[in-house]
Amino acid sequence: MSILVRHAMTESPQTARPDMSAADAAGLMQQLDAGVVPVVEGDTLLGLVTDRDIVIRVVANRKDPQDVKLADIVTRSPVTVTPDTKLADARNVMAEHKVRRLPVVKDDRLVGILSLGDIALADASERAVGQALEDVSESGSTSDAGGGPERGTPGRVRGAS
Repeated sequence: MSILVRHAMTESPQTARPDMSAADAAGLMQQLDAGVVPVVEGDTLLGLVTDRDIVIRVVANRKDPQDVKLADIVTRSPVTVTPDTKLADARNVMAEHKVRRLPVVKDDRLVGILSLGDIALADASERAVGQALEDVSESGSTSDAGGGPERGTPGRVRGAS
């Protein structure tokens, strides 16, 4: 029997409105101990704002988080899944799109959010979850550029042979 997204997702996640500030979203994330807040207008998902969005799009640009509206920094049209998506398929979507969280929508309404951590807790395939995490985390700055020791091998070990 396949595990479905509905069995692992966080239902009815706390949301933010597009007219709220980045500071409001950061406070909400702190209160919820979460790294993402879905931004909705009515029942319609506009996108997601993550802690990283606030750092990269607001703080790093020396903008005042009180003045920046979520509508200006939201990641629009995020990849989504439905509650009836197989968990393994959702994991593959995360790996393919290099995201750690997926909004769960039904009839264009946000009904939940699924994180890679949720999948890790619900999925018996630790190897597949680990591979998904590696795929999501891989970027140009973290991939091996060649010319050095294998990833994870300290230089002192390499020089000791």
